[in-house]
Amino acid sequence: MATPADAAELVPETATLLVSGFGGVGYPKLVPEAIADGAPRELTVVSGGGVGDEIDRDLVESGDMARRYPFVPNETAREAVNDGRVSFHDRHISRLADEVRFGGIRAGMRGETIAVVEAVAVGPDWLIPSTSIGHTPAYVGAADTVIVEVNRTQPVELARVHDVHVRNDPPNRDPIPLDDPLGETGGPAVPFAPEKLAAVVETDREDDPYEFREASATDEAIAANLASFLEAELVRNPLLSDVVNLQFGVGSLGNALMGALTDVEFGEREVAYVGEVVQDGLLDMLDAGHLRGASATSLALSTAGQKRLFADVERYAEDVVLRPADVSNAPELIDRFGVVGINSAVEVDLYGNVNATHIGGTHVVNGIGGGGDFSRNCRLGVIALPSTAVDGDVSRIVPLTPHVDHTEHDASVVITEHGVADLRGRSPRERAAELVAIADPAFREELDRYRDRAGENGNTPLDLDTAFSWH
Repeated sequence: MATPADAAELVPETATLLVSGFGGVGYPKLVPEAIADGAPRELTVVSGGGVGDEIDRDLVESGDMARRYPFVPNETAREAVNDGRVSFHDRHISRLADEVRFGGIRAGMRGETIAVVEAVAVGPDWLIPSTSIGHTPAYVGAADTVIVEVNRTQPVELARVHDVHVRNDPPNRDPIPLDDPLGETGGPAVPFAPEKLAAVVETDREDDPYEFREASATDEAIAANLASFLEAELVRNPLLSDVVNLQFGVGSLGNALMGALTDVEFGEREVAYVGEVVQDGLLDMLDAGHLRGASATSLALSTAGQKRLFADVERYAEDVVLRPADVSNAPELIDRFGVVGINSAVEVDLYGNVNATHIGGTHVVNGIGGGGDFSRNCRLGVIALPSTAVDGDVSRIVPLTPHVDHTEHDASVVITEHGVADLRGRSPRERAAELVAIADPAFREELDRYRDRAGENGNTPLDLDTAFSWH
């Protein structure tokens, strides 16, 4: 066993650090902390998704982080990106493993490539991931050197929820061998070449996971509107006649929306979660018998949710499976299983374009994560968001968003606490009318005035001066 300081010494002055972690869990803790305490470095840091403060606070404050992919989960990292101290490049989760392996982010990868990953067990040429898989298989495969943190606070029985499928390289890539979203393709271990393993560090530090806020009255109203929409859709949409496969975005709103499903009458249909993250609300649904199971890449649970799962991991392993992120988010599987994707956003414009990542078009607040994977490839894409921000002073239904993450071609339905805008098959003018109807009442008159000024100027009427004055 190596000390964290010894392992940190293996990271050269200029390097690309590939770290495990997704949804704020399963990330290395002691080695990044030791790197931040050591000699100055210039690092490109690549994770699978959100990780903890030992990476996105300590490495920023120490000045060691020069570049970041693909997510900025906390205020320290956001400030550094927005003021230019850290270069940030947002990427779709489903593509990131291949981009690391085959040079898709070559401009940002500097020096030796070091994978620092958390595990619950490790052998000479294998490891068992901890609370998330994310892109760990691709990262240890692409790295020159592998450093493993073995976390003794997490049960080895987590191996029972892992199903590691490593995809072949294009152009010889086979279809993912799953005909059931809860099926299994392989074992729990991530393989790697034994000569890569340079250090193993033990840690007893727990994850510092995301804590979900209490559902607000607005959250509950959005959830009720979602439930009503799904009930009607079950009757009219043949896609949902036998099986319902659902995905929810990570966060407090997504967690609250899961609770709405307990009131939906699915009849004899099998209902499963097919997405990125298992959140506390999914455990509630599993315990209540409302889900046949969940497929994801991360156990993005609160501290209480982790304790709940760890205490009964063998039972939950019967219903929960974690996969690498390039499998959980694979367009191929999202399409194959007819997933209904439910994600949130910063704002939606009157033509159906969705901004999920930026304030005012300029300041990043997180990253696109897997929202683009599901919005683009699911059979029914839903965007659920409150109608206002900043205590009601800012409308989140806007004339035209200055930053677009999901285009008008991707969002089928938008839901706020004021109702449901079904955009399917509607022209831009018709979409605008639908979206004004679910905006906050305080902004509807002004939005209608915008529509009048835009007039009938083409298929997508625009009044750009007015539109951008909203920002």
